[in-house]
Amino acid sequence: MSTISIHRPEFSSFSRGRIKSHRRIHRTHATWTMTMDSKSQKRKMEEISLMYPSLAPHIPQHESSRAPDLQFDRLQPSEQDLIQEKRLHFGHFVAREAMLDEEYWTAAWLRAESHWEDRLNERYVDSHKRKFAEQEFNAIKKRSKWQHGQNQKCTCIVTVKKETKNVKRTVLKSVVGTLDLSIRYLLHGETFPGERVKTPLFCTINRACQSRYGYIANLCVAKSARRQGIASNMLHFAVESAISDGVEQVYVHVYRDNRAAQELYRKMGFEIVEMANSQLLEERTFLLCFKT
Repeated sequence: MSTISIHRPEFSSFSRGRIKSHRRIHRTHATWTMTMDSKSQKRKMEEISLMYPSLAPHIPQHESSRAPDLQFDRLQPSEQDLIQEKRLHFGHFVAREAMLDEEYWTAAWLRAESHWEDRLNERYVDSHKRKFAEQEFNAIKKRSKWQHGQNQKCTCIVTVKKETKNVKRTVLKSVVGTLDLSIRYLLHGETFPGERVKTPLFCTINRACQSRYGYIANLCVAKSARRQGIASNMLHFAVESAISDGVEQVYVHVYRDNRAAQELYRKMGFEIVEMANSQLLEERTFLLCFKT
């Protein structure tokens, strides 16, 4: 899913293969640590009506024996509590990797709202959004656990509101944007992801360094936070993260009728992969690539 709503991105030029910001970006570098009360692992889920009052009764239970219950009243941790090496500060927001189950859930719900945004039958849509969010929540967690060193991995990136003095926000009200960044390998014979090539029945992954690439998916922003440069800055952060992992190409699929998304990616330096056009015609998508 690549559904987003964009208006005049604020952050949009590249120089010599790297993103060049029109604004000064402050990055902090530190060792990631996380403090969590061990007693919270068994706390009973509270059905709190916060940002999404209909969510509480619909917590995914697939991994309840291995993961703590979701706490819908959980406060967003301070930057001191979740210190990470990579983060991007811009305006009133911070883009970084999601770390908490509640952040994964909110990211999943944002994707569900984006997916069902233009549907008119509210009663019909509400139940489908909840089911979609539950499935996506578990999928995000599984993808995030899929790590093979630094060579292959998947990261859920979120944008959260910056801390404000004397203001306490729950995780649900802090997360305003999300996307997935994967680091993958091309299969033998492929020149771009998903290329239809003649390969042996049991084809293998091409482990050459030049075959590693980044892939971006599920970029979406909360309705209440749009037109503030969140999508462009989050995309900037994802591309820079991929580059720092040694990747030279980053790909993304975009629906052909999503003009706003296409314009955003083009302004950020992505170009259409012409070779992929014919095979993606039936899927009504473009494959775009950013090269360092």
